[in-house]
Amino acid sequence: MQFHHYGYVSGDPRRQPAAGTGVDRPEQLPDEVDVLIVGTGPAGMIMAAQLAQFPGIRTRIIERRPGRLEIGHADGIQARSVETFQAFGFADRITAEAYRITEMAFWKPDPNRPEHIIRTARTPDDPEDISEFPHLIVNQARVLDYLAEAALNGPARIRPDFGVAFNGLTINDDDDYPVNVSLRMNADTDEERERTVRARYVVGCDGARSGVRSAIGCKLAGDQANHAWGVMDVLAKTDFPDIRTKCAIQSNAGGSILLIPREGGHLFRMYVDLGEVPADGSNDVRNTPIEQIIEKANDILTPYTLDVRNVAWHSVYEVGHRLTDRFDDVKDPSSERLPRVFITGDACHTHSAKAGQGMNVSMQDGFNLGWKLGYVLSGRSPATLLSTYSAERQVVAKNLIDFDKKWSTMMAKRPEEFEDPGELEAFYARTIEFPAGFMTEYAPSMIINDAKHQTLATGFPVGKRFKSAMVSRVCDGNPLQLGHQARADGRWRLYVFADAALAGEDSATQRLAEWLERSSDSPLNVALPGGAWVDWFDIKVIYQQHHEDVSINQVPSVFKPEVGPFELVNLESVFGIAPDEDIFDARGINRDGAIVVVRPDQYVADVLALSDTHRLGELFKRLQA
Repeated sequence: MQFHHYGYVSGDPRRQPAAGTGVDRPEQLPDEVDVLIVGTGPAGMIMAAQLAQFPGIRTRIIERRPGRLEIGHADGIQARSVETFQAFGFADRITAEAYRITEMAFWKPDPNRPEHIIRTARTPDDPEDISEFPHLIVNQARVLDYLAEAALNGPARIRPDFGVAFNGLTINDDDDYPVNVSLRMNADTDEERERTVRARYVVGCDGARSGVRSAIGCKLAGDQANHAWGVMDVLAKTDFPDIRTKCAIQSNAGGSILLIPREGGHLFRMYVDLGEVPADGSNDVRNTPIEQIIEKANDILTPYTLDVRNVAWHSVYEVGHRLTDRFDDVKDPSSERLPRVFITGDACHTHSAKAGQGMNVSMQDGFNLGWKLGYVLSGRSPATLLSTYSAERQVVAKNLIDFDKKWSTMMAKRPEEFEDPGELEAFYARTIEFPAGFMTEYAPSMIINDAKHQTLATGFPVGKRFKSAMVSRVCDGNPLQLGHQARADGRWRLYVFADAALAGEDSATQRLAEWLERSSDSPLNVALPGGAWVDWFDIKVIYQQHHEDVSINQVPSVFKPEVGPFELVNLESVFGIAPDEDIFDARGINRDGAIVVVRPDQYVADVLALSDTHRLGELFKRLQA
């Protein structure tokens, strides 16, 4: 974390100086806004946190509820989400209060006493060490609290407008503020009243019953629900030995349980199999009382018992898999019309809760769209950039639904229906990278180049998220995770992996630095909408030597930019290899060097040679407004 470069800071350094729309931000919702976010769920709040880094944009986020969410239904935080939280500045704090999943236990009928269950396997949660970040369980409400803090601490000082409900919208593309949004102020109170807000863009983050989705004519399509599960967050006394371990439990007692320990050391969640939903549409299963869910759980757990002392929350849900045909208001993709209204999260994809994906995928929807809106509305990029949101995220949602169909179907099977008794745990271990959030791979587009030069850095696949590794910072010798130094500040990142030459010697690295700083074709010298190039780019150089063998004074100045009103030199973007891990070996980086270009949402946009300045320049020319 860097601060003091604007002057001495005595308070919380996470609270950035207010700027632009964050200065004297009006308490009341204005008549005109640049971005109106509907809904304060995970997608909406992470988008608000990202747009808080763009203080020139008037962003407001509305929520029908009168205040913050107190009990969230989602709880699984995959490693990719924790990686994202690191960029927003709260990964350590949320990890400290969360439950951490390190393994999963599998229970099945005892062959000698089939009416009883026994543990048959334990599977590590991350057997391939795909991430240095953990898999967590924590209440969705706490995730929203941390994102709200990040939004409020950003220069734009974004905070939700509670008690405001979405009514509908109309679009007139000829207007400067083309989206007319009908709202109900003081929703569900005696003082309720209607008003209209005009917006440049509207984002529906308003859940599975999305009003924004309906307003733009999108419909969820897919499989009808056919299996019901009772879910409960409870405090209980039990002799089940794995009550604090994530478990998949299959029993001959007519069902299965997915057990998820919760944060705090005592609370846990159970998904209890309630069987098929009747084809006649009967509500009997949907109306299953909590007492019956507990009774069914005890039957499945035999010979162990579950004495529930307190129920924090419970519900019955049916597994269904649905997806909208588009994530924006452009009905004809072949037309030249550009989107003005978007939907995210449950508004455009629904699935079971047992894979722990809903909140995680929704946040990546919001992260993906947030920086793109920031670039378009800041005048940095053309509005065509916004078309990449639906193109990228709809594929991810489709892959998620395909995965969840397999997982939820297997969870609902009876033990005798498996051809291989170890099939469930084998599937879990084989596919762990997908639910962890690391299988997303964006296709080539205006912001993702082809993988023509992938061999220069095989450990940073183009289109996938930037996978961190250890380095040593030259100025102070601190060993650090390189990826953890990136913040969700809306900037593109250029990771320059130097050739073998020492700093200051004539080399490809030296010539690249000169081009970046001096060439009119360099993206750093393109006319930017306000501010210096450091407001839009974060450049880090990694030398092949250990930190003590890198002379900081010989490092080119473009890797040590001046920052802030006092033009202080930033020395913290220069690295050498770590004492016990050479990042060049760990990530398959060619010893002739390479440039890894990373988007603001942490996905690799290109890998190229140090000398390929033309290709680098062309990538960012496509991003110019």
